[in-house]
Amino acid sequence: MSEPSTTRRQVLLAGTAALGAVAVSGWGTASASPVRDPFTLGVASGDPWPDGVVLWTRLAPDPLAPDGLGGMPRRVVPVEWQIAADERFRHVVRAGVEFARPESAHSVHAEVSGLRPGAEYFYRFRVGNQLSPVGRTKTAPRPGARLDRFAFAFASCQNYPEGFYTAHRHLADEDLDLVAFLGDYIYEGSAQGSIGRGHSPAAETFTLADYRVRLAQYKSDADLRAAHAAFPWAVVFDDHEVENNWAGDHSQPDTEPDQDPVVFRQRRAQAFQAYYEHMPLRRAQRPSGPDIRIHRRLTFGDLADFHLLDTRQYRDVQVAGDARLDPSRTILGAPQKEWLLRNLAGRTARWNVLAQQVFFSQRDFTAGDADSFSDDAWDDYYVERNLVRDHLARASNPVVITGDVHASYVADVKADFEDPASATVATELVGTSITSGGDGTDQNSGDAVQLRENPHIKFINRKRGYVRNVLTRDSWTADFRIVDYVSRPGAPITDRARFVIEAGRAGAQQA
Repeated sequence: MSEPSTTRRQVLLAGTAALGAVAVSGWGTASASPVRDPFTLGVASGDPWPDGVVLWTRLAPDPLAPDGLGGMPRRVVPVEWQIAADERFRHVVRAGVEFARPESAHSVHAEVSGLRPGAEYFYRFRVGNQLSPVGRTKTAPRPGARLDRFAFAFASCQNYPEGFYTAHRHLADEDLDLVAFLGDYIYEGSAQGSIGRGHSPAAETFTLADYRVRLAQYKSDADLRAAHAAFPWAVVFDDHEVENNWAGDHSQPDTEPDQDPVVFRQRRAQAFQAYYEHMPLRRAQRPSGPDIRIHRRLTFGDLADFHLLDTRQYRDVQVAGDARLDPSRTILGAPQKEWLLRNLAGRTARWNVLAQQVFFSQRDFTAGDADSFSDDAWDDYYVERNLVRDHLARASNPVVITGDVHASYVADVKADFEDPASATVATELVGTSITSGGDGTDQNSGDAVQLRENPHIKFINRKRGYVRNVLTRDSWTADFRIVDYVSRPGAPITDRARFVIEAGRAGAQQA
């Protein structure tokens, strides 16, 4: 397991875990903890609003215990939390107690309010005499407040047995306001080929205990924990948090028939509960059985609106061939589509971001007059994709950010994908995986065909990493940051490409 580099930030994030029973600001001397170190899965924050954030941890002294309870007793445990204006907690501004309950895997979601907009804070938890690592977070500016710069990164697809999370180690060292994670936080399937990581549960996940153990396995990684502790995150799921290529009430396993929808909804309920228990999500995102509202909007001053989408839960099942042209087909579902189009038609920030999971732009894989498209992407929902595209075209500076495909892409979103001369109305930035697919390569044999058949696609790269973005009032700069290998720890980070989008001019230009 790779360890985070010893920057000032990483020292900060590890610093207070060993303070034990010492009296610290706002807390008296603690009694003994009812369990040994319960903070093995780290801390996280998420969904920043102008007046607060959600703080997360889960108590799990034995995180891979097969029953999914993390080695905790089956009783309610009070968890104290503090948030301070300084990293030494001399100026504690908010504090409280949450109750970690066994039915929620002793997870904690503390929704803190009353904070200053656009401000940096530090937070920690305590159980008995055990202190958590310290996390850093930041609130959003007030809606409409002038903001001149916003920095964020987006990432996706982190298959644990396929690589070390070195990219997360480098991500933790960035200077960011937010991380957007666009899906495939875990992989539900049997853990095949290994890179030498220990404690790797091999069976496919089906039960609530299975999903809890799998999520805890991933969060056992020190680099992932460091990236969570360094910035607030905004998370959405894709398919592998439940099952490969699922759609609505339909499972889509590779080797077995579609499951009975009733059985699949039961599995989905287990997956969603475990997902919520392990993510820094607000109570509004708490699942109700097999249903969860993950689509939502985050606003950062007058500079950026993030429309976080759900392209799994409401989609029609995938089809082949011309059936994709059926105008009734949906990937968003009617309520979410109406929500999105209403948001885009109303008052928006200078940059409008669709943060979502699967490839948005047209992508033809076959050379010549014939064509073929992915049935798991927006191409399989042709009419609805074009409707959303047309509404994006009327919004201010629209940019789609995407995960899923384990490769980096840059694409112009065209007013008519069949006509390369048509207007460019938006930009799509697709991020590669953290580890999924192993070490990767610069390009594969099919990429030349894609570039010829899809002239709106400007860039493809298949190394691992993430995309760092800096938004100003005049431009959006996207750096595609890659590591050369994930099969062993320690890879340096490099910028494979930089693209710039000018405000008021759709489309990205390579710098």
